[in-house]
Amino acid sequence: MTMTTISTHVLDTATGRPGPGVGVTITDDTHTVVGRGTTDDDGRVAHLADVGDGVHHLHFATGDYGNPFYPEVVVTVQIDGSVDHYHIPLLLSTFGYTTYRGS
Repeated sequence: MTMTTISTHVLDTATGRPGPGVGVTITDDTHTVVGRGTTDDDGRVAHLADVGDGVHHLHFATGDYGNPFYPEVVVTVQIDGSVDHYHIPLLLSTFGYTTYRGS
């Protein structure tokens, strides 16, 4: 099975700053935890997990960061092994968030 590495980072678009201290957990399609980390001072988790093909869920503990409206953000992605690495950022503000496939 081909393994793919996952990284992420959180940017606080309300302040224009990185989002440090956000807990991130990644689960597979059976909801088994396959990796976890906490964003560093630059808002990054450089290596969250090595994963195989399939559906994965990134759980961002945004309530711990101080966002009571979105206490958790879950981003679901389909990993197909076509690339060696996926970078999945979260852009967070008080009343909204977005994500994209980074490089």
